[in-house]
Amino acid sequence: MKLDRNTYGTVLLVYLFSAVLIAVVLCFVPQWWLKVLLALALLWVAGWQTYFHMVPDRKPVGDNHVVSAVSDGKVTHIKTVRESRYFQGEVLMISVYMDFWDLHANFWPVTGDVVFADYYPGKHMFAFKPKASEENEHSCTVIRTAEGREVMFKQLAGGVARRIVCYSKPGLAVRAGDQCGIIKFGSRIDYFLPVDAKVHVREGDLVKAVTSIIAEI
Repeated sequence: MKLDRNTYGTVLLVYLFSAVLIAVVLCFVPQWWLKVLLALALLWVAGWQTYFHMVPDRKPVGDNHVVSAVSDGKVTHIKTVRESRYFQGEVLMISVYMDFWDLHANFWPVTGDVVFADYYPGKHMFAFKPKASEENEHSCTVIRTAEGREVMFKQLAGGVARRIVCYSKPGLAVRAGDQCGIIKFGSRIDYFLPVDAKVHVREGDLVKAVTSIIAEI
């Protein structure tokens, strides 16, 4: 694994902040056991944040027919909805929620060309709430495969997340399994697929970015 290229500054700030707090603890906390406990806790936070922003090296399973997981996380919703931003009709929506312990790097779900990319600077309600898909800050991308099938995915910010990084731009040729961005802290990915897609997951399933199959289209 390697550290995400967009998070060097974030991780550096975490280490600097932890170092300052450790210095304060060593200087002003009188009990030696409490000093050790607090210092270890701060070092653990710094290490966790490093892991959190890592980009895993995994063998991709997605292609122009197979939709692979954009992120690690837990499948929370599978339902038919009306999508009005791009499709203007009924699609199958699958939601995957990421918690604080999941790697947050994101990856293209299918191979094809980006035909639509949009950013919405919305709210920051908790990402597991149903309305979050429309009202929270999010980045929206549609990929068209060589066969003309289209897949949309949204990177949603959550109650803590304050930054979405997405490499989408119209006309960009993408390959399933390559990194497409990262979301900082707890958040969610929504997939919008053709209603005839063959779904490979169920609500409650845990998925891994790149290596888990979400559906076939």
